[in-house]
Amino acid sequence: MTTETLLEIKDMHVHYGAIHAIHGINLKVNKGEIVTILGSNGAGKTTSLHTISGLLKPSKGEILFKGKRIDHLKANKIVSLGIAQSPEGRMVFPDLSVKENLEMGAYLRRDKAEIEKDYEYMYNLFPKLKERSAQLAGTLSGGEQQMLAIARAYMSKPELLLLDEPSLGIAPILVQAIFNAIVELNKKGMTILLVEQNAYASLKIAHRGYVLTTGEIFMEGPASELIENDEIKKAYLGH
Repeated sequence: MTTETLLEIKDMHVHYGAIHAIHGINLKVNKGEIVTILGSNGAGKTTSLHTISGLLKPSKGEILFKGKRIDHLKANKIVSLGIAQSPEGRMVFPDLSVKENLEMGAYLRRDKAEIEKDYEYMYNLFPKLKERSAQLAGTLSGGEQQMLAIARAYMSKPELLLLDEPSLGIAPILVQAIFNAIVELNKKGMTILLVEQNAYASLKIAHRGYVLTTGEIFMEGPASELIENDEIKKAYLGH
């Protein structure tokens, strides 16, 4: 079976002014994978995602999507190529209804019949969103807003979905539902790059993982090996 590389990062450096946030990382995401980036607060996880999605520019290095460089492109152009991000802190449109938020996700699409099918798919995946489709997004619970943020990102039909801390600040019962949904999306063929502080939950569903510490990759490998690694257990899994 040939492995098709969807996203490749080569020697990426990122600066915030004088602060050197990312120190030359190399990372790959193959088509059909769930890849997770682990690390404590301030390790550079969100910075990495923001740089992939064009919200930040690397000071050095290359980002390739399907073999073509995207590190010079604006964020809206990167979305149109097939990369969508569900940002940390959910960032739904609070004054729009659930349905209107989903419509915003699909605004670049013209395939009306397919869009309708995808609304139904999202409502089946997240029944709470269906119940609340007419409700303003700002009135949803944190977990429901997270579901909506993922569903809205999905509605742009990306080839690569970037998820930033989907379990942050959410009731444990909903965390499980969100991780189940991520697995379901992946089974449907979506490639996912997942940034997550909940190392155990993300390694349980990922194919491969990278561990970031202070802007550098400290360890990488199959998720099944990382979850058994003593250093990882001690640092992230509370063992």
